[in-house]
Amino acid sequence: MAEKRVVLITGGGKGLGRAFALDLAKRGARVVVNNRVREGQPDSAAHVVQEIAAAGGNGIVETSDVTDDGAAERMVERALQTYGRLDGIIFNAGITGDAKRFVDMDAANFDLVMATNFASVVRLTRHALPTLRKSPSARLVYVSSSAGLYGVRGRSPYASSKGALQAFALNMAIEEARNGCRTNIVLPYALTQMTRGTEASEGDHALSADKVAPFVSWLASEDCHLNGTVWTAGAGLVRQVRTLETVGAMLPSDGDIKSWYLENREKLDELDASSPRTKHAEHAFEQFMQAAAAKTHQ
Repeated sequence: MAEKRVVLITGGGKGLGRAFALDLAKRGARVVVNNRVREGQPDSAAHVVQEIAAAGGNGIVETSDVTDDGAAERMVERALQTYGRLDGIIFNAGITGDAKRFVDMDAANFDLVMATNFASVVRLTRHALPTLRKSPSARLVYVSSSAGLYGVRGRSPYASSKGALQAFALNMAIEEARNGCRTNIVLPYALTQMTRGTEASEGDHALSADKVAPFVSWLASEDCHLNGTVWTAGAGLVRQVRTLETVGAMLPSDGDIKSWYLENREKLDELDASSPRTKHAEHAFEQFMQAAAAKTHQ
C-alpha cells in the first residue's frame, strides 16, 4: 500500500475497527481513527493510535459520535487538516440495539440503530465524496452483516439497518465508478464486544478480528479494483456473496396459481439442487463455519 495513502475508519477504537486500523497502518497507510468517547471510559481511539505509533505507523485520533450533527464534516476535515487528502473510508461504526422481538421494540431504540448504522453512513458518504473524487484511487468499504441479507431473530433494527446499508453501498458502486472510486461490502464473522452473544459460541477461538483485517485492508487499497462485490470473511476464510435467481416459470394467463406452483416447483427452486438454502443469519453462520472447518482440514 502506498505510504501516503490516507484512510478513515469509523468505530476504529475497538473490535473490528481496531484490527482494521492496526493492519492498515502496518501496511503503510496513514489512518484516521474515529471513535466516540463515552463518559467514564478511556479514549479507545487514542489507545489505538498509540499502538500504531509504537509499531512505527502513522495515525491520528478523531472522537466524533457518528450520529452527531457535523460529525461527517469534522471527520473529513480532520483528515484534510492533518494529511491534506483522503483516499478511503471504512464504514465500521455500528451498534446492535436491544435484543427484542419487533413487537416489543421501543421505537426510539429502532431509530437509534438506524441512525447509527445507516443514516450516519449516508451523511459521511455524501460529505466525503467531493474529497474522495480528488484521489486517484478512492475506495469505500462498507462493513455490513449477514443479518442484512437473511435477517436475525430479535434484531430487527440491526438487520434492517444493515440491509439498507448494503443497498446504499451497491448504489454507490454503480454511481461512483465513473469517478474512479471502487466500492465493496464485507460481512465479517468476528467475536467482538458488540457481537458477543449474537453469534454461535462454537468455534469462537477462530473468530478473531485479526483474521478479517488483511482482506479489508486489501479492499481499501489501490491494488483492489473490484467494484460492487459483497464478501463474507472470518476464521481465515473469504467467500463472495452472490444474489441468484432460479430458472423460474411463466405464470398462466388464467387458471389456478396453486396448481401452477405445484407443477413448477422444481423450476422455481432449481438452485437448491446444487446449493444449500440459507434461511436466516444463524443458518448462514453455521454454513460458513462448517465450510471454514472443512477448508482448514483439507
